[in-house]
Amino acid sequence: MNRILIPIDFSENADRALSAAKIIADKESTQLLILHAYQPYIADVNVTPGNVLPGIGSPDFLSMTTELEDEFRQRLSHYADTLSDEGYKAEAIWAVGGIQSSVEDAIKEYNPDLVVMGRTGTGGFLDKLIGSSATKIALNSPCPVMIIPPQSNPDKFKNVVYATQFEYDESDILKEVYVLMNRLGSKLKLLKVHADTQPDIQPDNQYISEIKEIFSITDQDIEIRTAKHVLDGIEAYCDEVKADLLIMSSRERSFIEEFLINPSLTKRLVIDTHVPLLVFHLK
Repeated sequence: MNRILIPIDFSENADRALSAAKIIADKESTQLLILHAYQPYIADVNVTPGNVLPGIGSPDFLSMTTELEDEFRQRLSHYADTLSDEGYKAEAIWAVGGIQSSVEDAIKEYNPDLVVMGRTGTGGFLDKLIGSSATKIALNSPCPVMIIPPQSNPDKFKNVVYATQFEYDESDILKEVYVLMNRLGSKLKLLKVHADTQPDIQPDNQYISEIKEIFSITDQDIEIRTAKHVLDGIEAYCDEVKADLLIMSSRERSFIEEFLINPSLTKRLVIDTHVPLLVFHLK
């Protein structure tokens, strides 16, 4: 990978996201782009008389906002400098505005191969936006997106699960996945979970046969499970095998598919997963 974009909010989980990015990065060829989206302090216009906050436009207010911005700029630079000291190629990106628009702008400008985002459990930016902006980034970004939950402390990606429903051709995604797995020395297991809530539209055997032929894998590399709900089955299997990483694909659906195939599975995993989740996007 040539470029990995890591949006940070200086929370503990930002460090987890950086740890995950470092696992994937190649020190010789990968540039780590550390992005902070700064949202300037805006005073409450309804502040009551006697409040100690300075008024908008006052010297004290301007001094306070300048100090805050300088502090955040220094913290961002420290992240990049630390990575450089560790031998990584790192660049700090300072943006002003919301996280979604800042990430989208950075993706357009830098064309990263991967975005790694931390999902905090303490009210950080991703928690506040998980139902809208962050989910859109994870599901609709033109490049793969990795979500790091607060329960994980990634130090390796050796035991990896690729969850699939075998409902459409994912060979292009799997080619990218196997390249990454080979470089990391990871073991990959393809997982299909049968559930009443997720009906089979296409016969599994067709895609399984194609995948076996293309990637020279065997039945030992494919796990078929049954569960009441697909999400529960995926999470239970990941816990059973102690998965370091869960991979899924997302794609735009037709009007009919919105009703026939559960459209929210990947979104729910983005929100709920306690295992790092890597989302690829089918063109």
